[in-house]
Formats: sequence, C-alpha cells, structure tokens
Amino acid sequence: MSGRARLMWDEAVTGYDFGPGHPMDPVRLALTMRLVEAYGLDRGGDLEVVAAKAAGDSTLRLVHRQDYIDAVRRASADPAAADGSYGLGTVDDPAFPEMHRVSALIAGQSVGAAEAVWRGEVSHAVNFAGGLHHAMPGAASGFCVYNDAALAVARLLELGAERVAYVDVDVHHGDGVQAAFWDDPRVLTISLHEHPSTLFPQTGLPEETGGEAAEGSAVNVALPAGTGDEGWLRAFHSVVPELLAAFRPQVLVTQHGADTHAEDPLAHLALSLDAQRIAAESCHALAHRWSDGRWIALGGGGYAVVDVVPRAWTHLVAIAAGRPIEPETAVPEEWRAEVYRRTRQGAPLRMTDGRRPRWRDVGGGGYDPADAVDRGIVATRRAVFPAHGLLP
Repeated sequence: MSGRARLMWDEAVTGYDFGPGHPMDPVRLALTMRLVEAYGLDRGGDLEVVAAKAAGDSTLRLVHRQDYIDAVRRASADPAAADGSYGLGTVDDPAFPEMHRVSALIAGQSVGAAEAVWRGEVSHAVNFAGGLHHAMPGAASGFCVYNDAALAVARLLELGAERVAYVDVDVHHGDGVQAAFWDDPRVLTISLHEHPSTLFPQTGLPEETGGEAAEGSAVNVALPAGTGDEGWLRAFHSVVPELLAAFRPQVLVTQHGADTHAEDPLAHLALSLDAQRIAAESCHALAHRWSDGRWIALGGGGYAVVDVVPRAWTHLVAIAAGRPIEPETAVPEEWRAEVYRRTRQGAPLRMTDGRRPRWRDVGGGGYDPADAVDRGIVATRRAVFPAHGLLP
C-alpha cells in the first residue's frame, strides 16, 4: 500500500456552481480543503492527495442513461436550452457552463476512490466533493447531476465485489442510491434521515425495503424533525452495526452530508458537530470490523458553509488519515483569515460545538414507546431485521 488513506481532490471541483444565491455554494469545498491544509493533514505519510480523471460515458452508464448524459452535455453548452424533463434548468438544478465536465470530474473522484480501495492501494479514501446521492438514472435532482455515490458502488461491483454496504447519514433520504440498487441483493443501502413528511425528497419510509429479489436490502430510518444528538446516535447504533454484522460487506461506502446540523438552513434536525464527528468515527470503526478496513467516505449536503461543513469534513479526513483532531483544538488563525477574505464572515474558533453526546441502546432493552425517535427505530427494525435473520 502506498498510503493508509487517500484524499481525492482536484481544485476544479469547485466549478460545481449553480450560481449566486444557490445553497450549494462551492466555497464550502474550497474552505474544507484549506482547513485540511491548515492542519497539515495533506502532508506526511498518513494521507496522499490524488486527483482522478473525470468519469467517461462508459463509467457514467453504470448508473445513468446515455440520453440523460447527452442532455447534460447539451445543457452545459447552452444552459438556456436545458431540458426540464431531465430535471435540468430547474430551481434546484439550474444549468451552468461546463456542468457535464465538472460533474463527471466529481464522479471520477468517487470512482477513483472505489478503485484504489478495492485494489488495495489504500485502506480508506475520501471524496468530500462527492455524495451527490439524489441524481437518478435519467434525471438531475436535489442539487445532484451525476450520482457519484451510486457510481462508486457500481464500479465496486464491476470490479468483483459481492457485498457492498452504503450508509448515508445526510439529513435527506439517499433516494438515488436506493433506486439504483433496489433490486440488487449485493448492495445494502442504509439511510438515516429526517422524516419524509417534513423534508425533500418525501421518500425513505421504513416500509421501503428493496425489490422482490432483494428484500431487506434497502433500510430507512426516518427521524422526526427536531431530533438531536442523543436520539440520532441512538438510531444509528440501534440499526447500523447489527445489519453490517449480518451482511458482512467487503467494502463500506458512507455518505456524510453535514446538513443534519442544527444550524443548517435547509432542514430540521438538531445535531452538533460533535455528533457528526462521532458518526464518522463509528463508520471508520465499522469498516475495520466488518470490511477489513475498506472504507470510501463521501461528502454530501451541508449548507452552513462556514460554521459547519469545513469542520465536519476536516474531521472526516483526519479520521480517515489516522490523525483525528481533538475537538477542543483551536481552528488555525490562517484559516479564519481565509474565511473572512472569501466570505466576510467570522469563522468558528474550535473544532467542537462543546457537546459530549451520549446515547442508550434501543435494541438492548432501552425502548421507550413514548419517544418518537424510538418508535421510528423500532419501525425500521421490524421492517428489515427479519430479512437478515435478526430479531427486531
């Protein structure tokens, strides 16, 4: 192995820009990379920074239809003529010049991460520019043009993987990845998200459990608006570890949308940065326990682009590199100056929100029927655990 971990990065991914005022501000990517650099994570033998080439049409077709890829190209050449029937030129997904090129570049980073991990070049690979989990085979959706997460999983299958687990901790349901593998028993998709009654994309109920040939392969934990650290972590640890133990994936792919945070302007969960860091640590540990350390970690949503996203994903990179950052660590002054230069906003002072979340185990007898979070957890366990030979 040439390194314990690999960070997939090409500065050109910051060209994924839907325009002024759009929540998916590419400054969040640039500021994350600058914070990674400010901590020196990109230097030394623990982490290598590598840029992969853009995904070509044959790779994109592992998930997407050729007519859709062609439509993205046409919209890139003439954004004003974007075809709305493909989800392009909408409020969520306005067309922009070079949209195909930069979207394929982001996809290429996730596919490159999958290839490096599967071939044993590294144990862990991170692409925080990725995690665009809403894109469908024939349409853009929810700020997502090409579904790099699904493409990474599909490439692993193409390379010979027989069992791949995908865990999505974004506040929104990972609907595009679920749809891509709905009928494929080789892929276990687990999504923890805000309840679809209160948030886009209005899917992801516990009853969505996979196609007839893959019953139990889709797992959805729908949590009520307002769920905080303890409830969210209780849900994660009451569902994910047992399912991974039963499925025994050869590779773990995780999506780390930072929009579960209480300060995120587009959703209604109430997590702290500290709970998000614990989730990343848990995914890392689960990869080592069940996947021989093979872990591909992606970004995702996150629209508090200064206060939350850069710190959350820098923690993710540091964990993958084996150099976790202590929560009380001061944020480097040089990075805070860069934040002000780019945004005219003040930056956070430390790598923590000052929380120390704890949680109880629902599966171990701690179920409270009066708790809406616990009811959601039990609904998921009842829906899918029996398909895996587990007690609900």
